[in-house]
Amino acid sequence: MERFTSFDGTGIAYQVWGEPSEAPPVVLHHGFVVDATTNFAVPGVVGALVAAGRRVVAPDARGHGASDKPHDPARYGEPAMARDLGCLLDTLGLGTVDLVGYSMGAVVSAIFAAGNGPRVRRLVLSGVGAGVVELGGLDTRVMPPAEVAAVLLTSSPAAVEASPAAAFRMLADAVGADRAALAAQVHAAHRTPIALDRITAPTLVLVGQDDVLAARPEVLAAAIPDARWKAVSGDHMTALRSPAYAPALVDFIAS
Repeated sequence: MERFTSFDGTGIAYQVWGEPSEAPPVVLHHGFVVDATTNFAVPGVVGALVAAGRRVVAPDARGHGASDKPHDPARYGEPAMARDLGCLLDTLGLGTVDLVGYSMGAVVSAIFAAGNGPRVRRLVLSGVGAGVVELGGLDTRVMPPAEVAAVLLTSSPAAVEASPAAAFRMLADAVGADRAALAAQVHAAHRTPIALDRITAPTLVLVGQDDVLAARPEVLAAAIPDARWKAVSGDHMTALRSPAYAPALVDFIAS
């Protein structure tokens, strides 16, 4: 685990796997609550990329994993995380990368790719769908942010059990997350249009077929000039473990 100091003084942790090669490194940006290890290493995505000869770099987003966890919503939001991503690439001296984002990380990756076209050779947006086009981020119609923040902060087991967002609290507790930091990100989550038409990288929208947070992936693919979409088995929590997920990702970025 390595660290760097980002644009506003926040410490960001990251990991690197594999050896340098002629192909650009693959940068992975995880989703909400979890970290790079839980999101990508444990399901085997990192291993599949390394086995294909790729070097892999993955940060823990601010508020997550081993990175700093301020509790002020002003320190959060996917645009801030996109700036962190740029600082990471600069720290490592990386010019061009293949970029993969899951859920919250897909919103971060879309924002980064829209504003830093030459730095992204291939882009994979995963765990998201039409919400990115219609709402500027994660699909809050499925899971209202106020509900997620409330279940993260409550001290009542009964309130957790009754909440439609209980899965977020259970996941946060399982990984030992800082729930106040996560709630701050919920309050700051991106909700304005993303300039998807400025993305120049060939893009794959890769989703679980039962993922309600990634509904209508074809809408997102249609909003990006050179994009396609693919569905694999699973929902928001299980698609990464689909036998088809890692091969689809590896094949696309190798094309």
